[in-house]
Amino acid sequence: MSDLVQREDRAGVAHLTLNAPERLNALSDAMLAALKGAFGSLADDDTVKVVVLRGAGKVFCAGHDLKEMQAGRATADHGRAYFADLFARCAEVMQMIPALPQPVIAEAHGIATAAGCQLVASCDLAVAAEGTRFGVNGVNIGLFCSTPMVALTRNVPRKVAFEMLTTGEFIDAARAREVGLVNRVVPHEALTGETERLASTLAGKLGAAVKVGKRAFYDQADMTLAGAYEHAAAVMVENMLWRDTSEGISAFIEKRKPDWSQG
Repeated sequence: MSDLVQREDRAGVAHLTLNAPERLNALSDAMLAALKGAFGSLADDDTVKVVVLRGAGKVFCAGHDLKEMQAGRATADHGRAYFADLFARCAEVMQMIPALPQPVIAEAHGIATAAGCQLVASCDLAVAAEGTRFGVNGVNIGLFCSTPMVALTRNVPRKVAFEMLTTGEFIDAARAREVGLVNRVVPHEALTGETERLASTLAGKLGAAVKVGKRAFYDQADMTLAGAYEHAAAVMVENMLWRDTSEGISAFIEKRKPDWSQG
């Protein structure tokens, strides 16, 4: 695995760390490739039940590498092909997160701006340190954050998203929680502990149930109400027929710990 994304597994939780603190963990070409590789390695890893995504150094992620993007203009088409490829690669990486079978928790601190904010919004859950700032502030330099907008508008109310996108103003962690961008906000010194507690809680559930539930969660979101109920009911029928689900229900009724075969 690339040094740009470091991985450490503990107790069923894979910890991925964006490791370019000198560049504010920018989503450079190399960083996007490293993230793609890291997510790809997790897709079929049954030993991992939860993924935590964090940033090394002072910030979570400051978005795309602007110096690298400017260098991409030095072509006959003034960067058109490079920019199209860059945003396609970034979109692919962002879409890998909801497609992973494991829940992915963003552990945010410092700042999460533009594509960095997009990364937080793309994760299934997020825990933030007090004082963390979130923004889609490209408009301040003449670049509307159109691709970060996709993830943002699927997390927060439309008027909140539009205000952030058009003013370029940041919101703090408390406001981010209020509008639904993050789940929990804690003092900076408690950030890792709180994230670990959340990850441990998820890792303690029947992994197969969380896996099928995450897929159904995203699938039903794009369906009509009737279609969503039909799909969800079919998923629950199959889930109910599992041996481990029967054991879990029996254990609850009998007030004991379930003896799951899959963990």
